[in-house]
Amino acid sequence: MSEVGDMQLGGRIRRLRRQKRLNQADLAAALGISASYLNLIEHNRRKVTVPLLFSIAGYFGVEPGELVDSDEGRLVGDLMEAFGDDIFADSDVTNLEVRDLAHANPAAARAILKLYDRYRHLKQSGPSEPVAAEAEHFHLATDAISDFLQENLNHFPSLEEAANRIRADIDASVDNFDYGLRSYLFNVFGLEVRLGSLPHGIARQRDATRNRLVVSDILPAESATFLVAHQLGQMAADREIAAIIGEADLPEGDAAILARNVLSAYFAAALMMPYGPFIQACRETRYDIERLGRRFGASFEQVCHRMTTLQRKGAQGIPLHLVRTDIAGNISKRFSLSGIHIPRHSGACPRWNVYSAFLSPERINIQVSQMPDGQRYFCIARTIAKGDHHYNAQPRYVSIGIGCSILHARDMIYSDGIDLTSDNQVVPVGVGCRICPRMECGQRAHPPADHRFRLDEDVRPESLYARMS
Repeated sequence: MSEVGDMQLGGRIRRLRRQKRLNQADLAAALGISASYLNLIEHNRRKVTVPLLFSIAGYFGVEPGELVDSDEGRLVGDLMEAFGDDIFADSDVTNLEVRDLAHANPAAARAILKLYDRYRHLKQSGPSEPVAAEAEHFHLATDAISDFLQENLNHFPSLEEAANRIRADIDASVDNFDYGLRSYLFNVFGLEVRLGSLPHGIARQRDATRNRLVVSDILPAESATFLVAHQLGQMAADREIAAIIGEADLPEGDAAILARNVLSAYFAAALMMPYGPFIQACRETRYDIERLGRRFGASFEQVCHRMTTLQRKGAQGIPLHLVRTDIAGNISKRFSLSGIHIPRHSGACPRWNVYSAFLSPERINIQVSQMPDGQRYFCIARTIAKGDHHYNAQPRYVSIGIGCSILHARDMIYSDGIDLTSDNQVVPVGVGCRICPRMECGQRAHPPADHRFRLDEDVRPESLYARMS
C-alpha cells in the first residue's frame, strides 16, 4: 500500500482535530484506525497511506494537498537561525542534523525554539529589573501570537461568520457603511460614536460612564472606520474571540490580551472587507491593492492584511506572505503561506525589497527573489507613514512587504511587463547573514555562523565578510 513519502502531516491533522473539538479516540473511530495509531501519526512517528490521507481529507472537508503542505520548512528555517547564534559556535551542529531534528521530533524542535526565544529576551532585557522582566513576557507574547496566527493559517471561520452576519444587518439598514456601523453600535450596544479631539498619541477612547466612543478627528477616514469596527469586534464577537483564545496554546501573561486585540482587528477587517465580495474583487482586479483600498474604503496595509486571511475551504486566495518592518530593520509583523522564510529573531536580508522600498516612499517596489534553496518568490513592497497625524508631527515610516511563490505571480497585476523566466530579473536573497550560504555577497553584516576569517593582509576587500574561506 503506497504511503505519502516523508511528508509530516501530524501537526496539521492534530490542529484540524482540535478545531473540531474531537478527541483522538473519536477521530480514530471515524477513520477506522486505532487511537494509538492516530497518536503516532499526529506525532509524525508513522507515515500516512494514500487511502488514509484521502479519508482524513474527506472527513475534515479539505483537499488532500492541503494536508500535505507542511510547515516543516518554516520550522527548519527558525532552527537554522537559532543555531546560527554565537552561543552555538562551538557545537558543530550541521544543517542536516537540524533538518533531522525538525523532521523526526518537531515537538522537541519547537521546545528548543521556545527556550531560545526566552534566552534571547533575557539576554536583551536584563531580567533582574522588574520592568525588564515585564518587557520579556511581552516580547515572548508577541512571538507566541505570530506562531498562533501561523498555526491557524491566519484564518478564523467563526470570526468570518460573525462579521458577515453583522455586515448583512448593517447593509440591510443603510447604504453607507460608515454611518451604518455607528448606528449599529448605538442601536445594539447603546454606544455613541463621535469624532473629537483626543490627547496626543491617543487614537480612540471609550467613556464608559457616558457610553461614548470618541475617535480622533485627525485620523484618515479608513483608520477611523477601522477603529470603530475594532471596538465593535471586542463587543459583538466577544464569545467567538474567547473561544478561539481558549483553544489556543498561548503562554501566560500578556499573550491572551494581545490575542484579543489581534482577533478584534481580524473581525474589523472582515467587517470592512466581507470575504465573498473581497475575494471576488481580488480576482477581478488581480490583487490590485490600491484599487481594492478605494473600493472597500481601506488603507494599503489593511488590504494587505486582509489578503493574507483568504483561506476559506473551496474559496481560497493566493497563498501570500506578509512582513512589516521599520527603517531600522525591526520586523513587527510576519506571516507566510507562500513558503518564504521570514526571520524570527533578526532583520531580514538587506537585498529584500521590503528594505529598498524606503528609498522610494509611496511607490510599489517589485522584486523576483531567489532564496538559497533555489525557490523563487514574487514580492512587492511599499513604505507608508504611520503614527501621529498632528500638524508638524514626526512621521513614522514602515515598509509593508507582500508576495507569493513565483508560480502564482501572474495572478497579481504587478507582474505585468516582467519576464518571470529571466534570470536577469532575479535578486538573490537570504534569510539572515548568520545562516546564508552566499559567500560572495557584498552586503553581509555578519559572517556565517560556521565560518572563520582567513584574510590576506595585503588585500583589502570591499566587504570583509564576502571574502572569507
